[in-house]
Amino acid sequence: MGEIVGWFSGLVWNQYFIYAFLAIGLFFTIITRFVQVTHLKDMVQLVFSRKDSKSGVSSFQAISMSLGSRVGTGNIAGVVTAIALGGPGAVFWMWVMSFLGAATSFIEISLAQIYKSKQDGEYRGGPPYYIEKGLGYKKLAVAYAILTIVANGFLLMNIQSNTIAVSMQGAFGIQPIFIGLFLVIVLAMIIFGGTKRIAKTAEFLVPIMAIGYLVVCIIVLIVNFTFIPEVFNLIISSAFGINSTFGGLVGSAVAWGVQRGFFSNAAGSGGETFEGAAAEVSHPAKQGLVQALAVYIDTWIICSATAFMVLITGMFNVHPIGEEAVVTNIPGVEAGATNVQLAVDNVLAGFGYPFLAIALLFFCFTTMISYYYKSETSLAYIMRNKKINKRLTGDVLKFLVLIFVFTGSIVATSTAWALGDIGLGSMAYLNIFAIVLLRKPALAVLKDYKEQRKAGKDPVFDPIKLGIKNADFWEEQIKNKNDQSDGKIRKI
Repeated sequence: MGEIVGWFSGLVWNQYFIYAFLAIGLFFTIITRFVQVTHLKDMVQLVFSRKDSKSGVSSFQAISMSLGSRVGTGNIAGVVTAIALGGPGAVFWMWVMSFLGAATSFIEISLAQIYKSKQDGEYRGGPPYYIEKGLGYKKLAVAYAILTIVANGFLLMNIQSNTIAVSMQGAFGIQPIFIGLFLVIVLAMIIFGGTKRIAKTAEFLVPIMAIGYLVVCIIVLIVNFTFIPEVFNLIISSAFGINSTFGGLVGSAVAWGVQRGFFSNAAGSGGETFEGAAAEVSHPAKQGLVQALAVYIDTWIICSATAFMVLITGMFNVHPIGEEAVVTNIPGVEAGATNVQLAVDNVLAGFGYPFLAIALLFFCFTTMISYYYKSETSLAYIMRNKKINKRLTGDVLKFLVLIFVFTGSIVATSTAWALGDIGLGSMAYLNIFAIVLLRKPALAVLKDYKEQRKAGKDPVFDPIKLGIKNADFWEEQIKNKNDQSDGKIRKI
């Protein structure tokens, strides 16, 4: 079974798909005129918008939910795996993937905002909504929604609970079955509380976990400060085949850097659009810029911190698939969280294992919360016009998710990762197809945002003015404001 899953994962993540990711990211970077650079100041300012409503969440809550999804085992085990299979040069290609992915993220998040809906008192949006409303492909939209439920609620959920179980067992000797039960109970308390509770939990946990992890990373780097230039040189020289040791791994470096970079920040998969669509903003481009910044935070800061810790302490092996080992610094250690634990222990003796186990508990748990939210939104899309007990179907989804949380804690690690890669990659195939075709509305939104900013205004979105059809949420907002204005005039 493990071999079949591994083979199918390799089929999804073929070399053409990997290079297509880079090409599409470059394409969006060019047509947006480097939006991820030119609007960096706006990105930072907009993050701290605290405006929410009964129906939507604030931009800060939305980015916290998104980072809760992005920042997980991919930032730790995923980075180490990239180095182990592609050499230190893979880190450079993760950076490239992040830079180009920020433009892709802007496009998909803006589309999620343009075509979002208000359902059962809450804002909902994402690929299913913009595929149907923007492209008119309802069957494809339903297919994406089903795929999201399977990938996020079941397959990717396995990776997170498995990582928590393995790390807690290694650090504290707790059996995976008990970790699985604990995760089920705590997650159930949150997901049965609705979107608002999910958002508030993410808003509280994500900054704490990210800051705590970065503080320890900084301590490790400060102790080894003199070696930082050497690590930079190692990464860059390995990425372009200049390094004598890793010169023959350029292809592997690109492949694994892009794949693991994508797994970490998920820009282009459509998976991060669900949270962005829930934000209360006056213009879609605002949330597009906020979510683009999340890609930078995830990869350039957190993934880089992991990579530098491991490389600067020498706690890594490099053994490309199907080839002989290039470097064996720590014999017998399988690439994963253990490398980071050893790196921390190298500076803070006896602290690495318990610290990382707790860090992964927070990282992966917030990711699980976000995965559930994506699944719930996809189910809401499928059921929105159905005459069926929506609460019952929602509860069924919750129980199925909890079952997979438990089984993930006891399944083989390699199988869990392969299944997750299949799920996320499959989502990306459909989403990239959609956002390439829908680039014009996203670009119109960006142009409108720039013009309003240049005029000194706080940008407000009017889809009718821009000729964007089926943006029914925004059209309804405009209609309500006009009705209120007419009412005031009549009173006067």
